[in-house]
Amino acid sequence: MRQEADHRVPVLIVGGSLVGLSTSLFLGRLGVPHLLVERHSGTSHHPRGRGNNVRTMELYRVAGIEDDIKAAASLLADNHGILQTPTLVGDAGEWLFKHIDPGGGLARFSPTGWCLCSQNDLEPVLVEGARRLGGDLRYSHELETFEQDGDGVTATVRDRATDERYTVRADYLVAADGPRSPARNRLGIGQSGPGDLFANVSVTFRSKLLADVVGDRRFICCYLTHPDADGALLPVDNKEHWVFHAPWHPERGETLDEFTEERLQRHIRRAVGAPDLDVEITGKASWRAAERVADRYAAGRVFLAGDSAHEMSPTGAFGSNTGIQDAHNLAWKLAAVLDGWAGPGLLDTYDTERRPVALATSARASARSVEHSHPGFAPAPGIGGGRRGGILNVVLGYRYPEGAVVGAAPGQDVVPDAVRLTGEPGTRAPHLWLRHEGERISTLDLYERSLVLLSDGRSEAGWHAAARRVAETDGIPLASYRFGTDLIHEPQGTDAAPAPDWSAAHGTTPDGAVLVRPDGFVAWRSTTPAQDPEGTLRKVLTELLHTA
Repeated sequence: MRQEADHRVPVLIVGGSLVGLSTSLFLGRLGVPHLLVERHSGTSHHPRGRGNNVRTMELYRVAGIEDDIKAAASLLADNHGILQTPTLVGDAGEWLFKHIDPGGGLARFSPTGWCLCSQNDLEPVLVEGARRLGGDLRYSHELETFEQDGDGVTATVRDRATDERYTVRADYLVAADGPRSPARNRLGIGQSGPGDLFANVSVTFRSKLLADVVGDRRFICCYLTHPDADGALLPVDNKEHWVFHAPWHPERGETLDEFTEERLQRHIRRAVGAPDLDVEITGKASWRAAERVADRYAAGRVFLAGDSAHEMSPTGAFGSNTGIQDAHNLAWKLAAVLDGWAGPGLLDTYDTERRPVALATSARASARSVEHSHPGFAPAPGIGGGRRGGILNVVLGYRYPEGAVVGAAPGQDVVPDAVRLTGEPGTRAPHLWLRHEGERISTLDLYERSLVLLSDGRSEAGWHAAARRVAETDGIPLASYRFGTDLIHEPQGTDAAPAPDWSAAHGTTPDGAVLVRPDGFVAWRSTTPAQDPEGTLRKVLTELLHTA
């Protein structure tokens, strides 16, 4: 194979939507040069994919763009819950849930929360953040083909504006190129799952009178259940701009051409219950909800992320969030291997960890669509029969029983029946408020650019000194913090509740230690002082990072 290329880069990202842009952002934060190509001319114009869950916002917080996202999402900051009603006229209907975090209990688990930011508002924030970190983002550039060998991937890219082609040689390729993923198809990777669930036509429209009909019901989404005109209504600015999802039934021979402007206007008026409502259609786009997961997340040096790896029902906004979390999991592992402090075997754990999460989450998404009677969804027997209940355990409590973890209890469910963030290996590390170098931070703010060892400043176990020696002599980015000296406990909320003991919160003892990965997941913990802490750490790191 020809090794020469017009461009040489460690990572080539294919796809410039939420997952591709997040991959660029996370790699940029870790100092990994990369090139992103996207066939479309710019970011999304359609308001969709608006629900950013708490785990995703934790990642964006550490990446330094949480405030920018909240500013972009300010118009919908007071919208909460899902309303289900025959029409919006009168007081009929019920809230499927009225608040995403009733009682504010989420503050016990996280320094942040859900954020309602539509894709068309979020993507420009990601673009700015990625470019600020040196990301080379090329819109109107399309991957045409690629080949790989034992040392890298050679890709041919076409500039759609000039029709010129150039080659890119990369160590690794990340395919975030959507549900029809040309990259996945070229690799011959199949998919498993029920397949297509339902289809919608998503309509953007302007109406000055609809706000009066909606009144003070500030919902995220409203499921309108009129038997002749069901659908989902979503506010864009709570004033004039709205989105309506009209069910589409291609399985009955219904074509997109049948969704004329006049038909859509009639449908929206009937669904809302206001026959004289002003409706100015400004755009429409079709989409299909599906439940599929790729049979493999990687082939050689090519990795799938986002919709190329999994498709999920939209109820619960699990799909894009799972993809963004794919990107975060993969980014630190690519950085570790490219920087030479982890072996290539670490990259195998991307599939081991993330694919089971997608399988469990996609089943939960379909189950939630059944629970909420999502408009247009008439599930076949067996679809949506997954475990039901709350979603916090799905979005925050998922865990990695296998992968880049040492000492995880085998046989655990990937998604537990409750949120248990108590420092178990394979779970997201606990959140505690701390004072560090004069600044109030969360423990989660410590995890991004290195492994982190936590221990007690009063302990004589020697974990801190051992970690510093290993970092200095072995070339592994390993930061070490001691509670009570480097990290000072802070009250854990506005109620000034006393700070919990760090060791109890992490499931260890003052003589023990906890090792946390750059993505904030617990890699290993010890509950006892080690006779040879330096040797113990080296043994753990060798197993964790596949450097044997």
